[in-house]
Amino acid sequence: MGSLFSKQFERRKNIKAEKKTLCDLNENCGESYPGSDYRPADRKNWMAGLGVDKVYINKIVWPGTHDSATNKIGIPFITRPFAQCQSLSVYQQLVKGTRVLDIRVNENRRVCHGVLTTYGIDVVIGDIKKFLSETQSEVIILEIRTEFGHQDPPEFEKYLEEQLGEYLIHQDEHVFGKTIAELLPKRIICVWKPNKSPRPQSGSPFWNAGHLKDNWIDTDLPSTKFDNNLKHLSEQPPASSRKFFYRVENTVTPQPDNPIVCVKPVTNRIHGYARLFITQCFTKGCADRLQIFSTDFIDEDFVDACVGLTQARVEGAC
Repeated sequence: MGSLFSKQFERRKNIKAEKKTLCDLNENCGESYPGSDYRPADRKNWMAGLGVDKVYINKIVWPGTHDSATNKIGIPFITRPFAQCQSLSVYQQLVKGTRVLDIRVNENRRVCHGVLTTYGIDVVIGDIKKFLSETQSEVIILEIRTEFGHQDPPEFEKYLEEQLGEYLIHQDEHVFGKTIAELLPKRIICVWKPNKSPRPQSGSPFWNAGHLKDNWIDTDLPSTKFDNNLKHLSEQPPASSRKFFYRVENTVTPQPDNPIVCVKPVTNRIHGYARLFITQCFTKGCADRLQIFSTDFIDEDFVDACVGLTQARVEGAC
């Protein structure tokens, strides 16, 4: 018992120290970078607002959500706090400005997070189609993966193509160097990551795991995650020369050996430092590598931080 108490005390001390590290860094370095003052007039149509003939796919800083379809996962007040990473529906996220979705499914085509499940994938597809019907030029990266420990849903590619075929941008590495205008009316880059089914090949309506990469770090320590995100990002080629998307997740993850295992209070340790991260990307010389930037519980300021840097790139300010 004494050793357990000692371990928990040490962990709490480490968390407190790491939170202070980020707070001090924010106070000393600020949150100013090219485009940081920009606010889109209409987040629902922010890509259109930047000019679709000027916005190249590889210049976009894509605001994304982590575990996007978990707003109704599990049982309210009982299991939901341990798995919920978003409070908004997929449609509401898209309207707010989200352009990258992270969807995990099981063999029954239900969205899940670990062992907990929620609504079927048809709800997500419905939300996406509703958003696309209300906009004309917004492009979405839709990542769908079979959740770890589950089997691939039967005939899933066929289902997705039936539902979204008219919008799907086929797998072609030339897409990275094209403008949104050159891709329209196609508007979804769908990355399908099955566990055992064959990977989508070039020319397919779907993109494979090699086209969306990240270096996920399983920690609840905010400064550790922040520094590791910077380190791994700095190791990537510039976004302008890459033939894949690279994601940085501005999140931390509850750990089973810590008393606090609900998502929101843990991820809040890093949530407010998205602009600081972008600022540090410029300081460290790796801002040209930032591409997909994802978060839990997305809000307007996170979207604006990404859109502002995109606007600066489009206008040649960085």
